[in-house]
Amino acid sequence: KFLDPACGCGNFLVITYRELRLLEIEILRNLYKTGQGILDISEIVWLDVDMFFGIELEEFPARIAEVAMWLIDHQMNLLVSAEFGQYFSRLPLKKAANITHGNALQIDWESIVPKNELSYILGNPPFVGSRMMDLEQKKDLLSVFLNRKDIREIDYVTGWYYKASEYIKNTQIVAALVSTNSICQGLHVGIFWNILINEQNIKIHFAHRTFKWSNEARGNAAVYCVIIGFANFDVESKKIYDYEDIKGEPQEIRVKKINPYLVEGENVLILKRTNPICEVPKMKFGNMPADGGNFLFTKEEKENFLKEEPNAEKYFKRFISAFEFINNKERWCLWLVDIDPSELRNLKHIKQRVENVKKIREVSARPHLAKIPHLFAQITQPKSDYLLIPRTTSENRKYIPIGFFSKDNIISDTCQSVPDATIFHFGVLTSIMHMTWVKYVCGRLKSDYRYSKDIVYNNFPWPKQPSEKQVEAIETAAQKVLDARAEYPNSSLADLYDPLTMPPNLV
Repeated sequence: KFLDPACGCGNFLVITYRELRLLEIEILRNLYKTGQGILDISEIVWLDVDMFFGIELEEFPARIAEVAMWLIDHQMNLLVSAEFGQYFSRLPLKKAANITHGNALQIDWESIVPKNELSYILGNPPFVGSRMMDLEQKKDLLSVFLNRKDIREIDYVTGWYYKASEYIKNTQIVAALVSTNSICQGLHVGIFWNILINEQNIKIHFAHRTFKWSNEARGNAAVYCVIIGFANFDVESKKIYDYEDIKGEPQEIRVKKINPYLVEGENVLILKRTNPICEVPKMKFGNMPADGGNFLFTKEEKENFLKEEPNAEKYFKRFISAFEFINNKERWCLWLVDIDPSELRNLKHIKQRVENVKKIREVSARPHLAKIPHLFAQITQPKSDYLLIPRTTSENRKYIPIGFFSKDNIISDTCQSVPDATIFHFGVLTSIMHMTWVKYVCGRLKSDYRYSKDIVYNNFPWPKQPSEKQVEAIETAAQKVLDARAEYPNSSLADLYDPLTMPPNLV
């Protein structure tokens, strides 16, 4: 028997039933290939729709799923009739797929089908990120994980994994779920997989690494998915399906162990850390304006503003977001950290901007910020020169573009800073070694890298006590990178780090 605990209109159940019926026909064909006649085909066709179970939140799709299973059953019966020369029909309908209308995260799955009768769990639970869940979905997840505080940052789909892990305890049931690839990246590994592996004794049997999945519906966005097959028991041989082209066909890799990063290896679970594990400068989050755009200016907007308020010039500073940094764009911000209250009152155009910010913040999710309307909502500006790392960057780049800035350049919250970083730190962070770490540990935004200081930087194993010669070699290589970039003053980092246009001396 089969269970899809998020069956929707029954697509997965229909396809599973169809493929099993086709396999059954092939088996029967081989059994009776000698030409021996079959007295009654209905006596040997074993598969039926009542072996399939589903749970669906909405009633209309649940009823569609029931009808869809009858339709595919009828189509398969026609194939049987054509194959064996006997008319085979199951009319009037006596059996049906068991589709339950209800919330899969609140229902006891054993009330749907006893686990000693089930063989497989399969499905495609809802793709809802931790920050996109509504209140009811958050309550669902908390109830599943028994109100654990550490699960507030993980995706909705994890609820189905946990329910499945509870259901399959001490059984031979194998589960396989389609999920967004985020559950195998970043903080999910340290939180969610720590629960599944160390508390629920889950073993991954097979895994499809990231692939791009979309359907033909108008306006349907492509989703970056993984498929994970797991059970409460282990098997000797496991399979990883790797997609060199995420829109193409996978290559099968046979392995002995699969960890939550979907690579061969032991279960290394990387947790969030507030400080680096090595003796290196701390990484800081960038400054968050939360200003409705009132403090931010293009070059032209700044020039026009200064024509009306020339005394405001000393309060303008370069503003560096990930976009400006990578695309070599110029942007400015009003930085009013040290402004004298009397001067602020006399700068009427700046004052108007501050009033605008106050109104925006009063009706925002953080109204207390309206008490400091002239300041950025979060100020983490380094007091010394720093190394900038974008929080998000394209997976197509061989390296993450990073760069040095003086303390007078205001860093945006789309970036992170490493104050007092040296060229040695630059060299290590732009190395293949670090990029390999990023590839497997980083969270993703779709398929792009989402660099986290708590997961990626703070857990990165820097070279242990490198010798002076080793440090010098890294610094020399790092300087060559900076020199190569300087040779192309008219090219942005987007140009220089594009795989198609990357200069040979930068590769």
